[in-house]
Amino acid sequence: MLKAAILDDEVKGSKLLSQKLEFFEDELQVVGIFNQPTKALDAIIELKPDVLFLDVEMPGINGFQFLERLGSFDFEVIFTTAYDSYTLEALRLSAVDYLLKPVDEEELKTAITRLRKRVAEKSNFKTLKKEKVNSNRLALTTAEGVYIVDKTQIIRVEAMSNYSVFILAGSKKIVVSKTLKEFENILDDEFFTRISRSMIINLTYVVKYRKGDGGTLELSDGSEVEVSTQRKDILLQKLF
Repeated sequence: MLKAAILDDEVKGSKLLSQKLEFFEDELQVVGIFNQPTKALDAIIELKPDVLFLDVEMPGINGFQFLERLGSFDFEVIFTTAYDSYTLEALRLSAVDYLLKPVDEEELKTAITRLRKRVAEKSNFKTLKKEKVNSNRLALTTAEGVYIVDKTQIIRVEAMSNYSVFILAGSKKIVVSKTLKEFENILDDEFFTRISRSMIINLTYVVKYRKGDGGTLELSDGSEVEVSTQRKDILLQKLF
């Protein structure tokens, strides 16, 4: 359910718009109606609406000045005004729509459709962004506690019996009581590959490959690690 707020200095105008929005009550709820811009400043932020229906010409401060006073805001804006001379300014602010009073019901319907699409796109973007952040981080549980590690900082992971040793950029080491096999699945992407029974490496830290039965890799931290003959072809495919 989308939440909407209305700011219009004319009581009659705000009530009329609220009545027209009742047609969309299954998907949109009016959570606040304001007729004084200065009193609406703090209240609208607390309401956290998805959209603000905003009049332009108001006493004291106009609609554009109101948004400037807010500073940053996360809601969408649909301007409602009796004047058609502010369309360019509305476009500059990436408003969902610009409706002329009296608000036409078909134009309002089109604006709500655009609003739904805009909110959905924003929600999808936030989800993808969160997933990307989470996918780039790894929780490593040790005897001391849990380390949250950015995968880009992992140079290599070495097997040590039933433990795994993470060697990170900056020469930091973290010992985790899990086998290398368990991390092979977690680190299964284009940046990591297992090069032997005892090691997984981050390909972005490879400096040089020296030929041999399996070959040898030189990593950016100065270490040299051997590649098993069974893993050689897979490694070279990822590298080159």
